[in-house]
Amino acid sequence: MKFIPTAVSGAFVVEIDARSDNRGMFARTFDAQSFAAQGLIPVYPQCNISQNHRRGTLRGMHYQAEPRPEVKIVRATRGKVFDVALDLRPDSPSYLKWASVELDAARHNAFYIPVGCAHGFLTLEDDCELFYQMSQAYVPELARGVRWDDPAFSIAWPFTPSVISERDAALESYSQETSL
Repeated sequence: MKFIPTAVSGAFVVEIDARSDNRGMFARTFDAQSFAAQGLIPVYPQCNISQNHRRGTLRGMHYQAEPRPEVKIVRATRGKVFDVALDLRPDSPSYLKWASVELDAARHNAFYIPVGCAHGFLTLEDDCELFYQMSQAYVPELARGVRWDDPAFSIAWPFTPSVISERDAALESYSQETSL
């Protein structure tokens, strides 16, 4: 596996090292030792999937607050998405910066999103599915989010979403006092 740093401190694109032959392809997609050697969280007690029917579906920007903030490893298992990590850590060198990666099921790449970052994505084609590894169990009362289109971040989405939940559309603009 390759760990490629992004503009967000502690966020990495994770690429596989595929071995191909006449049978097809084989690759490791996760190895706790490799993650730990990079200084990354190696334990993920919860996994989730997100199915998205239509191109232009936006989910985000979500995070889980203290005392159970979460690391996410996100991978497209079907389709392509524009995936974003947004740094909400006031003490981070990349505070209020964002990084994006095109997650593509055909490339088998992933995005490691550290604690203190909000996460969201926009589907680039119909019928996308994402697989999440989560370092913490979901705690509904700690669920938080910020607007996907907040001018404080100026995320350069590839196009305007056409499908967004009422909850995500109603998220507040960012305020440091109410964050993390």
